[in-house]
Amino acid sequence: MPDQSRFQPAAPPDGNRSADPTRAEGFADLLGLLAMGALLAFDRIAADARLAPDLARRAALSEMAAAEVEVYRRLAGQLEALGVEPEAVMAPYLPALEAYHARTVPTDWWEALTKAYVGNGIADDFHRVAAGRLDPAGRDAVLSALHASAYQQYAAVEIRTAIDGSPELGSRLSMWARRLVGEGLSQAQSVAAGQPALARLVLDGDPTRLVELHRRLVARHSDRMAAVGLSN
Repeated sequence: MPDQSRFQPAAPPDGNRSADPTRAEGFADLLGLLAMGALLAFDRIAADARLAPDLARRAALSEMAAAEVEVYRRLAGQLEALGVEPEAVMAPYLPALEAYHARTVPTDWWEALTKAYVGNGIADDFHRVAAGRLDPAGRDAVLSALHASAYQQYAAVEIRTAIDGSPELGSRLSMWARRLVGEGLSQAQSVAAGQPALARLVLDGDPTRLVELHRRLVARHSDRMAAVGLSN
């Protein structure tokens, strides 16, 4: 059974407001997005754990769910330290994130793992792009809240092992992953465009960068699919 500590991100450094108030607002919005995502991820992963074929795998996903709660608590505390009410910056993202999860409900264990691998990967790539626009302290705070590498590695090993023994499963999961990436990219673009301060941060004030963002996310997704033997 995986050690829960392997799924825990490092504690983020103390956040600080940038001298640029626009960028500071975007930073708070980004932390709010991360916190909302972590809170919903807890619900999703805990539910998906019931699809596990055995208790060891169920326990592994339950540990991952617990790690999401810890991420949420850290981000909420950091927002409070910035003088921002967590719920105020989290709530605007709830409809889009809930809609994504409602449209991508897995039907079995393998779809659940693929969703974790693909969906979390796209979300983390989006957050890395945004983090690149921040000062070092803000960037470290965001990067430390992303999914621990052991989380993705666990899902990747399970998926690779399964499809090596079943080409039919590989074909089904490839189709499922294409659906996930379509929904995930649509969500990422909607989120980037729907919150002005976050959009300015992610796109560096240039709306035409949305095409570049889409291209980068697709490229990273393609690499991720190839790594586990799934086709685009």
